[in-house]
Amino acid sequence: MKKNQEKKPVVLQVLPELNQGGVELGTIEIATELQKQGIKNFVASAGGRMAYNLERAKVPHFTMPLKTKNPLKLWLNYRRLVKIIKENGINIVHARSRAPAWSAYWAAKKTGAKYLTTFHGTYGLGPKGIKKAYNKVMTYGDLVIAISNHIKEHILKNYKCDESKIRLIHRCVNMENFDINKVSAERMIKLMEENHLPEDKPIILLIGRLTRWKGQKLLIEALEKIKEKDFFCVFVGDDQGRTYYTEELKEAIVQKGMEGRFSFIRHISDVPAMMMISDIVVSASTDPEAFGRIAAEGEAMGRIVVASNIGGSLENLVDGKTGKHFVSGDAQSLAEALTWALELSTDQREEIGKNAIEYVKNNFTKEIMCNKTIAVYNELVNM
Repeated sequence: MKKNQEKKPVVLQVLPELNQGGVELGTIEIATELQKQGIKNFVASAGGRMAYNLERAKVPHFTMPLKTKNPLKLWLNYRRLVKIIKENGINIVHARSRAPAWSAYWAAKKTGAKYLTTFHGTYGLGPKGIKKAYNKVMTYGDLVIAISNHIKEHILKNYKCDESKIRLIHRCVNMENFDINKVSAERMIKLMEENHLPEDKPIILLIGRLTRWKGQKLLIEALEKIKEKDFFCVFVGDDQGRTYYTEELKEAIVQKGMEGRFSFIRHISDVPAMMMISDIVVSASTDPEAFGRIAAEGEAMGRIVVASNIGGSLENLVDGKTGKHFVSGDAQSLAEALTWALELSTDQREEIGKNAIEYVKNNFTKEIMCNKTIAVYNELVNM
């Protein structure tokens, strides 16, 4: 097909809602870039606080109950999506989550639009693989995007998916925000004063909702092993009502004789500034991260990143060069990695920081992710 005969993509992204999260952020980033490049696109979801970003970018948004798993509502969503596709000349339906993916799949088949999916995580298979049939809709795409090699391997291992239709597109760091040259001293001072953080101690930061698999308890156990060292640890994340886990963490800190050396912050709006005032950024997840955006963001800010040796962290961090891996779930290994980080000389820290920034710039920027995704749209619409 000659270039002047190539079809242009008209894209509808479908997801459950537009509240905070990696799926939502990726959707906004792609929609904004499509609009910037003059590519007609739409988003359908149940709405949420991030819908404002679409409005600001002038991307049309259809509000409908796409978070539901109710069979009747799935069918009603399918009917409405068919109408939206036909009325707007949409030729690519891009599903980003399982429940809306079923409605999106039926609508794409009904209208003849191409169907694309993105695997954002390793979906649970349930007892004896009972959920596999439900999850498999994410492999029905004419093409399937995997957000890391870890996710690609998960797809191939658990589903009968043709490897030739999988496209690897890593998630990204928005370098416009995560830029060490753009974080002012005023922003850092304000953050430290508001949260009563010490100026005279190395700060160890773990960002992630307070849930067991994110590894807060593991970090406490590791820090107990090196508590003779000088440090102050900050947990940033909401427990989303799991107050029992928050209390468990606080009790562990007291039992291990480390009271006064930890801070719990429910939410930080200025993550780049929080990273800049930190010396070490930790990703201690005991289950594999699909990509591990926090680790990559820490690298982008030139911080020393310590991450578990599983999942996406094996791809977004080069051990010894851009940060340090530790054995997943092993408090002693984490303690050793933290000791390594705390004992680095100024020159070593600077070298690792520069390596980390360069690695992210070469592999995980928003521009790279958006350009690769748009290339998939163009490939798909002209298949």
